Amino acid sequence: MIKKAFAALAAIGFSLFASSALADQPVDWQKGLQPAATSIMEEIRWFEQYTLWFIVPITILVLVLLIVVIVRFREGANPVPSRTSHNTMIEVIWTIGPVIILLFLAVPSFQLLTKQLAPTEEPELTVKATGYQWYWGYEYQVGDNPVSFDSLLLQDKDRAAAGKEDRAEYPRLLAVDNEAVVPVGKHVRLLVTGADVIHAFAMPSFGIKIDAVPGRMNETWFKADREGLFYGQCSELCGKDHAYMPIAIRVVSQEKFDTWLAAAATNLGEANKALLASIDGEKKTVDVAQNAAQ
Repeated sequence: MIKKAFAALAAIGFSLFASSALADQPVDWQKGLQPAATSIMEEIRWFEQYTLWFIVPITILVLVLLIVVIVRFREGANPVPSRTSHNTMIEVIWTIGPVIILLFLAVPSFQLLTKQLAPTEEPELTVKATGYQWYWGYEYQVGDNPVSFDSLLLQDKDRAAAGKEDRAEYPRLLAVDNEAVVPVGKHVRLLVTGADVIHAFAMPSFGIKIDAVPGRMNETWFKADREGLFYGQCSELCGKDHAYMPIAIRVVSQEKFDTWLAAAATNLGEANKALLASIDGEKKTVDVAQNAAQ
């Protein structure tokens, strides 16, 4: 009995470990925000729940007041309308009340915005993302040999050659041919601009969304807390193929990132294949351990 319990716990642990390798993406009938992969997104999720404590009571109060007015002050129940034109107490309540509520919303909101826009850490990696109609270009500003490449929507005919036939991990309209690769636990400075029209770089799991404006360099940052494949999209209407402009960021260990970056400087395709092979190898090891525990 004890062995079975330990086996079950081990299976759960392995499954949790394996889930970190799966892609973070929208799911069917999703009602909330995507799981957080950064501290900023954790705070955004908290702020969303925090605001509901104000939004829900206010909504209910307004609904109740509307029902009272409809029922009590309809013409049939109140043929002679009141001529009251002023009530000092009501004026004070609906002036001071919203001010207090807005203060409770504004203070944590400004604190969150400050953390998003004014990081306290020095960047450990700088990546430039340029929006084009309708794909993204990335440039790694490292060393004497900067790595740059384009990231386009993955076509169905190219899935087999890219080793991305698993549609659960590489979903239609979100998977790309070349993911941006960053190391886990490192402060990444992201410079964003546009080459033709205004685009927007949005990565829900990281809690970032910033416009890519031609002629302007906007800046944001993130520090991924866990490894995995994360999906976002262009979030600014930018033309007929706006819906086919996904963003994919693969977060890996520092060792894997260093290996990929060195190889990508000379052959991006082979570097991506080697990185994918190393990740798939780890997944198989986890699956074998999970099956053995069960």
